[in-house]
Amino acid sequence: MKHSILALIIFTATIPSAVKAESPSKLKPVLAIKDEVVLQDDFSKMKPLKKGVWQSRQGTRWAIEGGVLKGQQSSPEYQAKKKDHFGYEARISIPVTPPEFVASFSFRFLEGAETAIVPFIEFGHHVCRVRFSKDGAWLLSDGETMKLAEAKDFIWESGKWYHALAEMKNGEFVFQIEEGPTLYAERDSFKGKTTSGGNGFGIAGPKKGKVELDNMAIWTVKKETQSGWEKRKAAFPAFEPFQVKKPKVKKPKA
Repeated sequence: MKHSILALIIFTATIPSAVKAESPSKLKPVLAIKDEVVLQDDFSKMKPLKKGVWQSRQGTRWAIEGGVLKGQQSSPEYQAKKKDHFGYEARISIPVTPPEFVASFSFRFLEGAETAIVPFIEFGHHVCRVRFSKDGAWLLSDGETMKLAEAKDFIWESGKWYHALAEMKNGEFVFQIEEGPTLYAERDSFKGKTTSGGNGFGIAGPKKGKVELDNMAIWTVKKETQSGWEKRKAAFPAFEPFQVKKPKVKKPKA
């Protein structure tokens, strides 16, 4: 009997975590109403990423494998040639993300190390960013100088799949994680700027780690908001935005 129990423990310990994420089904938009599909992919077919839809960043390497989109840091050769933006973190963006949208997706971060910047998910380069850390999840804006919301109890786990749904409309942003927190903020800088720099949706993994994406879908939204939105919004935890660092001042050109 002892040998059987021991064998069971060893077998259980060696079972790998799910390679492909289960399809999220519980998350529903609370702010915006879906309209037309911009992008929808479960990565079930191996194929090159379509140019203009996907944009790998900082020389990082991305490919569809095993039913998911996998990203890893740039090659040693690429890093040796750079003086900055080495591509230590797998990064990719979706330029076709509309200024107002609903986006549903599954993601996980694997291996690597957390830094003061990564891992994160953003909408618009440095416009609206959800940063994951050992201190919780933060919603940042204005070049990560302002903290707009936080979930101190949500600590990301390496190798764990998360299902998320993000919404942007009328300068309001909602980010839901299934069986996790909901982050909300309203900001003038969100209006019409989520494609800042042509980047739209973006994700960056841990330093020298990996990122995986699955069940990716993005929609445009209708003019109307969800019925009961104002009541739902009033129930979100109150949070007073504050500056976490000084904005960068651009030096005038000589």
